[in-house]
Parts: sequence; C-alpha cells; structure tokens
Amino acid sequence: MKYFIIALFAITFALIIAMPKRKTLTTGITALVAVVACLISGVTNFKELVYSIDFNVVLMLTGIMVTVYLFTDSLMPNKIADKLISKMPNSLSAIILLVALSGIVSALIDNVATVLMLAPIGLAVSKKINVSPIPVIIGIAVSSNLQGAATLVGDTTSVMLGSFADMSFLEFFILDGKLSIFWAVELGALLTIPVIAIIFRKENKKLSLQLENVKTKSLYPSVLLIVNIALLVSASFIPYKLVVFGQDITNGFICAVIAIIGLIIFILKKSGKPLTALKNAIDYQTVLFLVFLFILVGTVEQVGVIKDISNFFASLGNKSVFLLYTVIVFGSVIISAFIDNIPYVATMLPVISTLAASMPTVSPYLLYFGLLCGATLGGNITPVGASANVVGIGVLNKEGYTVRNKDFFKIGLPFTLVAVLSAYLLVWIIWA
Repeated sequence: MKYFIIALFAITFALIIAMPKRKTLTTGITALVAVVACLISGVTNFKELVYSIDFNVVLMLTGIMVTVYLFTDSLMPNKIADKLISKMPNSLSAIILLVALSGIVSALIDNVATVLMLAPIGLAVSKKINVSPIPVIIGIAVSSNLQGAATLVGDTTSVMLGSFADMSFLEFFILDGKLSIFWAVELGALLTIPVIAIIFRKENKKLSLQLENVKTKSLYPSVLLIVNIALLVSASFIPYKLVVFGQDITNGFICAVIAIIGLIIFILKKSGKPLTALKNAIDYQTVLFLVFLFILVGTVEQVGVIKDISNFFASLGNKSVFLLYTVIVFGSVIISAFIDNIPYVATMLPVISTLAASMPTVSPYLLYFGLLCGATLGGNITPVGASANVVGIGVLNKEGYTVRNKDFFKIGLPFTLVAVLSAYLLVWIIWA
C-alpha cells in the first residue's frame, strides 16, 4: 500500500505540472483513489483522513477572501497603489518594496492571510506601472513563506517548535545569549533582495505617471482588514485557543467572523446582492484544491512515509553532526517542496529531540533550527509546496492570468537557494 500511495502521489504532482489548469480535478480524483485504497486496506479510517484537512487554513482562506473582496471593491488598493507609486523613483523599487512588505507582515500573521491581503495592492500596482502581475504576486507569496519562520507567531511550524522546545516569543530573537532563528531567516530575506532586483531588472524604468484622484466607496472594509490583522497578531499571544477536531482553528474563526460582519454591513448598506458578492469573493477552485491536497498528504502520512523519512535521519545521527545537520536542512527542503510541512515537522521534532539527547555535545537548537529553515523555506521550490503559493496562483487565475510552472520556478528556485544557504551557514556558525 505504501508504494501504491507514493506512486499515486508522484503521478498527482506530474499531472499538476503537466496540466496546471486542471489541478483541482486531477488532485480530487487521485485523493479519492488514495482514500478508497487506504480505507479498503485498513491502513487508516475515515476520521483520521478528515482530520488531515487543515480546517484552520480553509476557514481562514475563505474568510479573508470575503474581506479582501470587499476591500478591493472599495477601491482602497488603488488608492494605496497611487500613494506607493508616488513615493518610488522607479517601478523596480515599488516591486521590491511590495515583496519586502510581504515578508515583514508575514512575520506577524499567517502566510496565507498575508498573500490575500497584499495581493490586491500588488495587482493594482502592477496595472499602474504596466508590468505583468504574475511575478509580482509570486514574489509576494514566496517572501511571505520565507519570513513565516522568523517569529513564534509567523507560521504554524514556528508555533509547533515553540511549544515543543518551550521557546518564548523573545527566544526566537536571542536564545542562551546567542542569535536565534529570527536572524538566520532575516539574513536570507536580506540576501533575496538582490535576487528580486535581478529577476525584475528589466522593469527598472522611471515612473512618471499621472496619479488619479481615487475616491474610495467606503472605509469599513479597510477597518475590518486592520481589525483582522490586529486580532490575528493578538491571538498568537493568548494561550487559550479554539480547538475543533483536535486542531487549533482560532485564526480561521477570527477571519470567518470578520467576513460575516463585513457581509452584514454590505447587506445593510445595500451595496449589492450578497450571494453574488459571496460567489465572486471565494475562489472555490483554490479552496477545493487545498482540501484535496491536504487529504492526499494525509494518506502519505498514514501509510508511514514520513515516519520512514524520520527514521532515515535518525540513522545518520551516529555518523557525523555536520552530515546530519546538512541532510536535515536540505532533505527538509526537498521533502517540503512536495509534502505539507506541518505533519513532517510534527513527526521530526521528537526524532530530533532523541537524536540531540544521544549527542550531549551538540545543541538541540542546531538541529531544530535546521529543520525549521529547511521545512519552511523548501515550500518555495514548487507552486504547491506551500499554501501561500497555491493561494497566490489562485488569485492570478481568478484575475484571468495563466501561471506557467516556469514562471514560478524562475522566482522560487533562486529565492529558495539563497535563503536556505545563508540560513544554513549562519545557524551552523552560531550553534554548531
């Protein structure tokens, strides 16, 4: 069964690459085949497969889609784009600022939320400066995915590490008198700016646009978006969480409530038909694709593939610390390019804890930080390696743009290599 699921998983990714426009249909079919095979063989049960769906991400995605739709419809992104352009000497500076801003915001709130909130501004800026929005939105997505690992509240994997290793928010900055994971991630982020500059070098044209006097329709969507961000940041520091099906859905619940409030105001103001707005707001293709992908990855986990990977890492522990650290970092990069990093990190944390206990001269944080860097940053290699990438491409598809795989690889590959290599070296120098 294990080899059948691995083969099915490989076929799915081959089909996604070959037929990106039909990725939802193909992933849905292969996920159904995997589920039926696992249930018939008795490898797992229906309950476990349902629990493999990240309901927090699904709730958050649909909730923010509604809020962002109202935000976009208010014309506020156009106004922000005008203000942003008026301060920039050229189009390249505007693009770099957007990508950098995505990383900064993502260090405080979830990557998916970051992409959805900044995508409308990215689209508006792209139209104003007459460049393709495809690389701009991809840049926003990979940047958000990069800096999610910088703080305790930036990404689910960071939260998991903080809980497992009993790390506080401040210990992501300074730990045991040494520079912590934040600085390794930020070094990677800093070094990716020249990468973005090289990728967009042809867009380095002077801006001499006639700015429009954009009048926003209403302010309440902007207020709701700001409140949403504030609540997401605040919730990260509150120890009490809303748990359903064994999952923390606090962020998803916040986004859903804000979306409902937005729709109620929309109805009261008689701004249009609420059902039509809901239909236009939610990208059902992207939501379904993520659900199918979560289920497919769940079958991979249930048949023991991730456990086999962790056992392989454990077998390297008695050979060489440097070899073990290197394999953990770059092995995690490759694995997380295809498998969701949450179940992978959850499986690897106790393995690394055991490995570190057997090597008293080695700091466990060397291996913990290596795991986090590889597993988080590796998602930028492929279009489906991180939820933020899937959502970013979904935004572009909804706007009528076709994103080719080479469009993503052109940005994702160099971005990942630079970020991972710099973080890999800095963590080794400080913690080895």
